[in-house]
Amino acid sequence: MSKQFLLLALMICVSSSYGQDHLLQNVYNRTTISLNGDWKYIVDPYENGYYNYRYEPFDQQPTPWASAFFLNSKPKDASDLLEYDFDKMDNLKVPGDWNTQKESLYYYEGTVWYKQSFDFDFSAEGNRLFVYFEAANYQAEVYLNGSKLGTHTGGFTPFNFEVTDIVKAQDNFLIVKIDNKRLKDGVPTLNTDWWNYGGITRDVKLVETAATFVADYFIQLDPQDTKKIKGYVQVNSKDTGAQKLQLKLPGLGIDQQLTSDQDGYAAVDLSVEDIRYWSLDDPFLYDVAIETAQETVKDQIGFRSIRTEGTQIMLNDQPVYLKGISIHEESPLRDGRGYSKEDATQLLEWAKELGCNYVRLAHYPHNEHMVRLADQMGILVWEENPVYWTISWDNESTYQNAETQLSELIARDKNRASVIIWSMANETPNVPARNVFLNKLAAYARAKDNTRLISAALEQKNYQGDPTIRTIDDPFAEVVDILSFNQYIGWYDGLPEKCKTITWKIEEDKPVLISEFGAGAKQGLHGSKEERWTEEFQENLYVETLQMIDKIDKIQGFSPWILVDFRSPRRVLPEIQDGWNRKGLISEEGEKKKAFFILQAFYNNK
Repeated sequence: MSKQFLLLALMICVSSSYGQDHLLQNVYNRTTISLNGDWKYIVDPYENGYYNYRYEPFDQQPTPWASAFFLNSKPKDASDLLEYDFDKMDNLKVPGDWNTQKESLYYYEGTVWYKQSFDFDFSAEGNRLFVYFEAANYQAEVYLNGSKLGTHTGGFTPFNFEVTDIVKAQDNFLIVKIDNKRLKDGVPTLNTDWWNYGGITRDVKLVETAATFVADYFIQLDPQDTKKIKGYVQVNSKDTGAQKLQLKLPGLGIDQQLTSDQDGYAAVDLSVEDIRYWSLDDPFLYDVAIETAQETVKDQIGFRSIRTEGTQIMLNDQPVYLKGISIHEESPLRDGRGYSKEDATQLLEWAKELGCNYVRLAHYPHNEHMVRLADQMGILVWEENPVYWTISWDNESTYQNAETQLSELIARDKNRASVIIWSMANETPNVPARNVFLNKLAAYARAKDNTRLISAALEQKNYQGDPTIRTIDDPFAEVVDILSFNQYIGWYDGLPEKCKTITWKIEEDKPVLISEFGAGAKQGLHGSKEERWTEEFQENLYVETLQMIDKIDKIQGFSPWILVDFRSPRRVLPEIQDGWNRKGLISEEGEKKKAFFILQAFYNNK
């Protein structure tokens, strides 16, 4: 990767993230102070704490009114008029969604203000401080001690702001305005098939760094030469001039000095022998340390190659069949959005029990625990940008939003061996504006990270008008590395027996993945295999679909829909759905359905 492109990427990331600082790499392993816990909150559906009565934002005025919530104003005397008081309000848990914490907020879409107070002392003179959010859905306006830090748009990716010159030793107040309203020009847009959880849904941390610190790095195998490790280290310093760095991989006998240029950029280009490649059977992670004169950053990185060769997917130059499952980010341990290491562990352990070597994290970036644990457990991962169904394809700000979220996902997970696929979109219509949109996204992803594969969940259609032959007729099929598509023959398209009548004609010389198939079933509801919503119907659909899939030429794996039942406001059938998408192989209570064991047997025999 050239220095010029890196600097361009940094500028894009900063400018398109609406004021946030460049994303800190590997906060997961850094020493941090948690701001999780009880936060005071105010529900503000009219955004009274953000706009004055002329609908002018308070934070864009030279002297905001005291009624601006982010000022956390207090009455000066008994006659002073103020119509809010955070300290007298109820609490919400952070991390967490507001929908499942407060019954009155279950369907709420709008603005909620959060406030947390804290004290802070720097551990050394000259150090710097950042506040880091793992995610907040959907738009966050962030303020510290009454000063606006910036805005972040996108519900599933991390962001941070430097607060070195604002933080005090005592009585700091961090206030965050969260707005989860669905937007026509948003990413995702108005219409989805999952719950629009609002709130600060992942961890919030204070990250203290040295004055000169390692801000970013990309250390991976060279896709052209598996005996080389290439990438870069980016140092952030308020001082100008070259920086001395030390890159250490003791497991490979590497202790190499790097010297950055005037902008803090240092290229990494290492020749290695006898490398132990990360694999499904041996998910080995090397300890990596990057040292400046003032700090050391440590990570655990696996080295593996991933590419395609004709219709095969090649992991470390060996064909791999992807035995997968799709997963939504909902907690298997409690109500609501998943966020914890325990949540991720349970979901991935169920996937392993199912016989999976691969998971599709749908339909947006999941929390970092998922990919960190996948690294350790030897599970391959598809990560997805939330470009879903019908985006505003002609809107430039919508495209920039999608690119920014993709950029933040790649920035966070680019050193994770488990991640092999960046997915651009799910079930989007084949129209010219969409094709331009997705082509730009794919080109951006390849320029930012050339060590992984590009895909998208496309749709299938009849071949030359013949309803018994299915194909992929989509110009984006020429762009992707792996041809993936969703199909629901037997559920939305006829009954399960229809699978016997369908053949496939896929002309591209590429590996084929079926990114979704499935059927709904209420756990514990039994009947004949002809009766919808029974476990037997779902079980029969899996039997018929797996027989059909096994006959598809070029098929290299699949990820059925879905591991666990998940909430969706679209799913309203009483006594069956009750607000849940029932296509899970496991119920929301953790009970396995009959189809789970059909897929498990197929995978174990594959």
